[in-house]
Amino acid sequence: MLNREFRLFHWIVAALLLVGSGLVHASPEIQHWQTGNGARVYYVPAPELPMVDIRIIFDAAWARDEIPGQALMTNALLEEGTAKMNADAIADAFAAVGAHFSTSSHQDMSVVSLRSLTKAELLGPAVATAAQIISQPTFPKQALERERKRLLIALQGKKQSPGAIADDAFFAAAYGEHPYATDASGTEESVKKIKRKHLVEHHQRYYVGNNAIIAIVGAVDRSQAERLAETLLGSLPAGAAAPPIPKAEPLEGAKLIKKDFPSSQTHLLVGQPAIKRGDDDYFPLFVGNHILGGSGLVSRLSEEIRDKRGLAYSTYSYFSPMRQRGPFRMGLQTRNDQAGEALRILKQTLVEFMKNGPTEDELEAAKKNITGGFALNLDSNSKIVENIAMIGFYELPLDYLDTYTDKVDGVTVEQIKQAFARHLQPDNMVTVMVGGEAEGS
Repeated sequence: MLNREFRLFHWIVAALLLVGSGLVHASPEIQHWQTGNGARVYYVPAPELPMVDIRIIFDAAWARDEIPGQALMTNALLEEGTAKMNADAIADAFAAVGAHFSTSSHQDMSVVSLRSLTKAELLGPAVATAAQIISQPTFPKQALERERKRLLIALQGKKQSPGAIADDAFFAAAYGEHPYATDASGTEESVKKIKRKHLVEHHQRYYVGNNAIIAIVGAVDRSQAERLAETLLGSLPAGAAAPPIPKAEPLEGAKLIKKDFPSSQTHLLVGQPAIKRGDDDYFPLFVGNHILGGSGLVSRLSEEIRDKRGLAYSTYSYFSPMRQRGPFRMGLQTRNDQAGEALRILKQTLVEFMKNGPTEDELEAAKKNITGGFALNLDSNSKIVENIAMIGFYELPLDYLDTYTDKVDGVTVEQIKQAFARHLQPDNMVTVMVGGEAEGS
């Protein structure tokens, strides 16, 4: 019986991928309320398939670390044991009902996800097990030591990756003493310091009702969704929401970091703290960057660096909005002897784009590309739950998805130029070069 249900679950997942956008004909209507202990709930009914996707977000990620790596380890070890179940029992419980449970940690948020069929005898045990994991983790010492070893090995591995070295150097230089400066994995020194009590303290402080968002999408009605939210989070204390993250201040001058690495290629990163989630300039910046370097091989950067000069196979730029100013970054890889020229063209292209903006033809093509692909962001329950969880966590308007394409279509060349001027200062950027005998300018 259980094997048949398990096969049915995977058949449904495959079917969901096949039918794709046929499930979603318009932006979903989001319903919103709070649980008894203060968790904010965002719900979209999706009756087409007998399954439900749930995403729970806690403002408990590595921006909240007291010891770098603490938040990541707390989140990673949630499912290693509860007051009533060890890791094997937890895995068996989910497998028995064909449910999928996962955790992940990001700079702003720690995430717990559950996918299950909605048949009562399958959903009930899956939700009960997930609720135990969320509210009663025991953080076994053996699992802690195993995760510590894994992180230490990963940190050693990063020393062999010029891309990882460049990333770490960029964030350290761009954010200084701000929480965003430190990688989720921490450092070898900090990881060695973490004890079980640090995980318990982090969980008790941040995994509480008033610090939680839960998004529910699937074949459950409103009353069922309310019960799901209460069952999953109702055992948590109300607690208090995490305090605001400190402001990420703009850079006051340019910084150049060069690191030697025995490779024939140099990794280049250029950027600075730029934009918060919910900023009024988000859409002009997003559309403008699509033209500058966010659209792959047809972007301005690709045209100047790849097509005209053959300096790199690919190049990119992007804004990454977060609770506080997330980074704007441009990047590429090129031969060591071309690094100086590639860097010059990278910066020059940005300056010229900021001065003149895109052409009307470029803008129209970008709008069509973005709006034409927007439905793909909502073509499955898992994508919808990801979107509404993001809306809830960053407190975006509930009609954010409904108005998305209109806001993209409303962007003008002048708005792009003004937004870029407000958020970027080309003379105050961090430049990171990692490669063999890197030459900078």
